[in-house]
Amino acid sequence: MSRNQQALFDGALIRSALVDSARKLSPRVQFRNPVMFVVWLGSVLTTLLALAMLAGKTPGSAGFTGAISLWLWFTVLFANFAEALAEGRSKAQANSLKGIQKTSDAKKMIGPHYGDAHQQVAADSLRKGDWVLVEAGDIIPCDGEVLEGGASVDESAITGESAPVIRESGGDFASVTGGTRILSDWLVIQCSVNPGETFLDRMIAMVEGATRRKTPNEIALTILLVALTIVFLLATATLYPFTLWGGNPVSITVLVALLVCLIPTTIGGLLSAIGVAGMSRMLGANVIATSGRAVEAAGDVDVLMLDKTGTITLGNRQATQFMAAPGVSEEQLADAAQLASLADETPEGRSIVVLAKQKFNLRERDLNGMGATFIPFSAQTRMSGVNVQGRMVRKGAVDAVRRHIDSNGGQFPTEVNKLVEEVARSGGTPLVVCDGAKVMGVVALKDIVKGGIKERFAELRKMGIKTIMITGDNPLTAAAIAAEAGVDDFLSEATPEAKLALIRQYQAEGRLVAMTGDGTNDAPALAQADVAVAMNSGTQAAKEAGNMVDLDSNPTKLLEVVHIGKQMLMTRGSLTTFSIANDVAKYFAIIPAAFAVTYPQLNALNVMALHSPDSAILSAVIFNALVIVFLIPLALRGVSYRPLSAAALLRRNLWIYGFGGLLVPFAGIKLIDMLLTLTGWF
Repeated sequence: MSRNQQALFDGALIRSALVDSARKLSPRVQFRNPVMFVVWLGSVLTTLLALAMLAGKTPGSAGFTGAISLWLWFTVLFANFAEALAEGRSKAQANSLKGIQKTSDAKKMIGPHYGDAHQQVAADSLRKGDWVLVEAGDIIPCDGEVLEGGASVDESAITGESAPVIRESGGDFASVTGGTRILSDWLVIQCSVNPGETFLDRMIAMVEGATRRKTPNEIALTILLVALTIVFLLATATLYPFTLWGGNPVSITVLVALLVCLIPTTIGGLLSAIGVAGMSRMLGANVIATSGRAVEAAGDVDVLMLDKTGTITLGNRQATQFMAAPGVSEEQLADAAQLASLADETPEGRSIVVLAKQKFNLRERDLNGMGATFIPFSAQTRMSGVNVQGRMVRKGAVDAVRRHIDSNGGQFPTEVNKLVEEVARSGGTPLVVCDGAKVMGVVALKDIVKGGIKERFAELRKMGIKTIMITGDNPLTAAAIAAEAGVDDFLSEATPEAKLALIRQYQAEGRLVAMTGDGTNDAPALAQADVAVAMNSGTQAAKEAGNMVDLDSNPTKLLEVVHIGKQMLMTRGSLTTFSIANDVAKYFAIIPAAFAVTYPQLNALNVMALHSPDSAILSAVIFNALVIVFLIPLALRGVSYRPLSAAALLRRNLWIYGFGGLLVPFAGIKLIDMLLTLTGWF
């Protein structure tokens, strides 16, 4: 990515976050976080009490109450700082996007064809449906679809990849993004959006952390935290009459300190930062999520639908074997296959030419002297080949060549059918070669499964995620590749309707489905999927249907998306567990200190042997504030991710963050109490 990732505690970000922390002290901002709003109210109340005590209008220790008030304000500020730092990282990423070079001029055309007249206009005057001409050296002025031409495009400002990409009319690589630069040739583009609605504009809006909406899980957790806060608020309020009845009423300052330490301030202060940081980590992976809901859904996904080509396999099938028909030698087959592939610039075609050279030294053909006429591949014929010296050599899909043979009065040998099935069962793709009406044999193309992909699928299986390979191959080929790659299931001969039906089937079972896509034919399935990652190189329809866009156009990114989503959910769960667990230790600090005078039996809870009631209460309040600071890096970076089952994750979470949450406060509060005593505060 060309946008440098901001360090976790970059100096400029910290300075900006500190300023934003102070701004967030506004009650209007604090009210959006009910837990921290209670702490804010406690800060205001204790501040007023300290000032009244200092003026002699209210009995009590102004120094103790002032110290409690100061650390309560710090608690609010530290929570604000965590959120501001997370938002600052997202805003820094957004600002770098805003710095991407744009053009002020555009060549608006009067028609959609190259050569039509054009005039120079302001780029911001272009509207959806306008035609523009872009030539070498120009910056593309708008998002759009290529109508004519083909060109090399530098998209490094968007994707960070220095290698240029080819954009051309037709197919799934006709979408272009405003702000990218043409390096060679020309394109006629039809603008697909109005000014201010470009993909770049939408990306900037997406990564602005301040506009992030709460996700359903986050809302549910907020409701739980509010409920706990209300319970502790009522419990604290009802304690006052008991101490009053006992003859030793506890002070308002102590009750406020008790309430703040009992409510889940740790997770309450970090909850928003965790969500913002999740979206920021997604952007760090060059994936733009349209909402926090999409990131969260990625963490809940339990079905992954992955395209075979480019995701599970390397994407470039290679010729591995010539399998001759009866009465044909292997060299004759290689000669015909190479002739049919000499003008084929696809990786498959080039690999056939190379294999024939390696096996039979077939090279240096004088095609011009032979008067060869090449027949390019087309989606209608599904064949390519050459007409040369009275020969009509073709290679292509089995059914296409079979129809060609039938139309020329030939017969398709049974033995070749067996060869086709043999290649398919081994996980390869069979290409049949014919010379006129005679079938020469089969070229076996092999899809190379990516190294390490089987292990990644095994990890996903441990997490309870089902993987499904989507391919246009026949069932035999699909089954062989699926077995080699280690996926749980596959959909062969996939059509847009079949993909859509499969997604709906799993969703009807209550499962969350994720998939990737780049073509217009993927748009219906992307729109239906719970997590839909569209490729930036794909069509506008695919990008609009998805709820995430991968700037790198890497189909395997779906695995990383799930990783980040699960990491965000794990971080939130882990810190919630820690927050609730460490409240238990505070009970042993504050409750004896606050109520042992009235009820001496509570001294048995002072297991930490804290110096005095005042030092115990202040130590607990200080720890309550400082623990937020120490957990900010974890909230922003996320807990370490391990592919485990839900039960194993729960056990690990309880041991590390539950048991750790119980132990850490005992040590922390005791240490702070000792420091306060040594410094002579108490």
